[in-house]
Amino acid sequence: MAAHRKPKQRPYTGSAARTAATLAFAGAAAAAALPGSAHADPQLTPAQIRAKVDRLYHDAEVATEQYNGAKEKATAAAGALDTLRDEAARRTERLNASRNALGSLAAAQYRTGGLAPSVQLALSSDPDQYLERASYVDRIGDRQAAEVDGVERQVARIAQLRSQAKGKLAELTSRQAELKKHKATIRTKLADAQRLLTTLSPAERTTYENSDSAHAADRGTAHDPVQAPNARAAEAVAFAYGALGKPYVWGATGPSSFDCSGLTQAAWRSAGVSLPRTTYTQINAGRHISRSELAPGDLVFFYSGISHVGLYIGNGQMIHAPRPGAPVRVAPIDHMPFAGATRVA
Repeated sequence: MAAHRKPKQRPYTGSAARTAATLAFAGAAAAAALPGSAHADPQLTPAQIRAKVDRLYHDAEVATEQYNGAKEKATAAAGALDTLRDEAARRTERLNASRNALGSLAAAQYRTGGLAPSVQLALSSDPDQYLERASYVDRIGDRQAAEVDGVERQVARIAQLRSQAKGKLAELTSRQAELKKHKATIRTKLADAQRLLTTLSPAERTTYENSDSAHAADRGTAHDPVQAPNARAAEAVAFAYGALGKPYVWGATGPSSFDCSGLTQAAWRSAGVSLPRTTYTQINAGRHISRSELAPGDLVFFYSGISHVGLYIGNGQMIHAPRPGAPVRVAPIDHMPFAGATRVA
């Protein structure tokens, strides 16, 4: 029994104790330097937090526009798949009807064509009647050949439709995976931004959330009427004013909430003009104009990746859907890096 007992550990003394203490200290220092350790990041200043939140929101908006584009393509793929499936079903019904007709012709031919034509003529009591019937059988044969040819074409077309449907299904599956990826990116970026915002004081957070409108010109000036170049542009601007105060929701196109390209799309839709869904497609939806040519109703775009858009209203200002927590509002166009402008109509 005594042979299996664990020997007692003696406390270190002298140089051994000093060596152990040195090793323990070095180990603790190394652990503190390792990634994922309990060592806290340096405290960020409010300005650094705001800058980091800005980057997160911008990244989320880039992912939002990618999500919008993937959703538009997924919707188109789903519609095309439904159309192909419907056409294949209709053609299958017609194919079945053709096959039934072909079967009836084959049965009739079997009943009347059991004897060779020379034998039928020899046994016929009325040769004229036989020749008339023979002519009819020839016509039936021609019809049967046409039916067979038609069935073959229908089978080939249905096979083609099913192949196309299979391709569209694969495309739809790919688009859905892309949607899932962009959605995850958006949610992660927004959650990180919200976590950082909670580290600001209430006053600092309010200042941040009103930052773009705080630099706008006097609201009275912003609402002074500016002549739009045409009735459609005026209608789009009126819609944008009517959307002021409505919340930003990524992927939304109204009527109760919007993201940036959803707002401009809805505004111009109210004027009878159809715009594509994303910022990077809307910029090519009209005539490119310079900043000096801007007039109410024009679309104004921001950032090098064309990830944000607003509707110009005059006096150097626009109406846009900024980001989560910031509703549709008036803001100066110089608040973000200007990338270009488009006149839709």
